[in-house]
Amino acid sequence: MSELKTTISEEITLSSKGYKLQKFLGEGAYAKVYLAEYTSKDEKHKAILACKIIETSKAPRDFVVKFLPREIDVLIRLSHPHLINVHSIFQRKTKYFIFMRFSENGDLLGYVLKNGCVSENQSRVWFRQLALGLQYLHELEIAHRDIKCENILLTANYNVKLSDFGFSRFCLDDTDTLALSETYCGSMSYAAPEILRGKPYMPKPTDLWSLGVVLFVMLNKCMPFDDTQMRKLYEQQMGKKYRFRSRVSSAVSSECKSVVKHLLEPDPGLRHSAQQL
Repeated sequence: MSELKTTISEEITLSSKGYKLQKFLGEGAYAKVYLAEYTSKDEKHKAILACKIIETSKAPRDFVVKFLPREIDVLIRLSHPHLINVHSIFQRKTKYFIFMRFSENGDLLGYVLKNGCVSENQSRVWFRQLALGLQYLHELEIAHRDIKCENILLTANYNVKLSDFGFSRFCLDDTDTLALSETYCGSMSYAAPEILRGKPYMPKPTDLWSLGVVLFVMLNKCMPFDDTQMRKLYEQQMGKKYRFRSRVSSAVSSECKSVVKHLLEPDPGLRHSAQQL
């Protein structure tokens, strides 16, 4: 477990804003996540939060000047029940402190690994919540570009929230024209075939592909395609070579299978949009 490595001046700043870090939760390449407690100045409001501390001095320039400002710009615009909501963001020297709602029941991947296949009824509920969040995001002309089970958090009431907007981007350029993405984003096993091709792509349809993978994982407790080799993965994607487990296939409705089919469509022009879900 990582210690709470904050300076005295940082602790003073945090305290003045009503925050107190409690314990270490996890870490990524350039960030650590802590459990935090917030108390308003009048002490009438308290909240348990997650605090993401990003140390920019340890991050590459591309992350600091491109991806981090974009993530913060996206986060401060969001207000939706099924997208992670930010409590506050502030900077202290080379560190950014991002306080967000804490999700008491972990992430979707942990849930599936612990409990097995998710029933169709429950999958429908969570899928609908994610689809509504994604529709809201796309209406703002924002693409997430890293949808996966690990980035879907479960609240105390077992509702889902899409999190981690580190790869998100705006879909329009300065002239309000749809802009192609060139960055290889997200996890290979959730990446759409147009990303694997390594050519510029429209970002919104790739979110829908990833959402289709998430739905398949919920129902099957396995990935739809073999992701050990990129070439093999791409060939299976283009050939639509995914298969439901036999016991799942007999239990899942044709309507649900149709949704998976329209999301795991290798042609992004034929793939369902968020509005069609």
